[in-house]
Amino acid sequence: MEITAKDVANLRNMTGAGMMDCKKALVDSNGDVDKAIELLRERGVAKAAKKESRIAAEGAVGAYVDGNVGVLLEINCESDFVSKGDKFQGIVSSIAKVIAEQKPADLEALNACKINGITVKEFIAEQTLVIGEKLSIRRFELYQTSGKIETYIHMGGKVGVMVEANPYASGEELLHDVALQIAAAKPSYISKNDVPADVIEKEKNILLVQMQNDEKNANKPKEILAKIVDGKIGKFYTENCLMNQPFVKDDSMTIEKLIANKFTVAKFVRWEMGEGLEKRQDDFVAEVAAQSKM
Repeated sequence: MEITAKDVANLRNMTGAGMMDCKKALVDSNGDVDKAIELLRERGVAKAAKKESRIAAEGAVGAYVDGNVGVLLEINCESDFVSKGDKFQGIVSSIAKVIAEQKPADLEALNACKINGITVKEFIAEQTLVIGEKLSIRRFELYQTSGKIETYIHMGGKVGVMVEANPYASGEELLHDVALQIAAAKPSYISKNDVPADVIEKEKNILLVQMQNDEKNANKPKEILAKIVDGKIGKFYTENCLMNQPFVKDDSMTIEKLIANKFTVAKFVRWEMGEGLEKRQDDFVAEVAAQSKM
């Protein structure tokens, strides 16, 4: 029996399963829609697909380092309870290791990587069924270096940091402190030289307007205000540039003075789990009441 694109689309609308899964089920059932639906349910594909409409805004950031390769990875789930479980944390660790070993270029390539004899996409679908919540690989960062990589995971995956030191001579404990600094102080840049000119110009304009709106500065010439703003921009560097930040463990020294000539911070990444994602705002009482009527 010929399986048409319309047949596949109709089955997909009925089950929520993927196009290729629907086509395979129709082929295996010789076009029998009821049998195809049964096959999809047996294979767990329909159940996993229905979860795709849910919001996965919890989860964890995980890290993996193997020699000169480092990975920072965020996988999302639906509940904080699941994200703290050993099963979920194991999934994060397993995928991070796959990234380090197979080095995919992006999420699409990661989904095609192999784990336990199946693709990562299939593995996530399987684990969705096992855990009972939608799982979603949101993002990853892969570092390879001739220097040294350090990671720091805070509060079980709520914040994750990966930093590359290159060149690196010594200071393993200091490098860990730098990762901790990044987690705590949230720098956006390594040094003032990395701040784009348009960002500084925007900051200066904001400071200038603030001063012009201050009655104490009402009669000061614009040239004087501009010089004051130039002085104040130093605070922006102190707050936003890693090298200029006071060390969180000893604010009498900056990070630049702390690491001295032991190593150079080449790059870093800092993520907060779920940042920018919509959180599901369920009314638990209403949800229970609705389910009791089913």
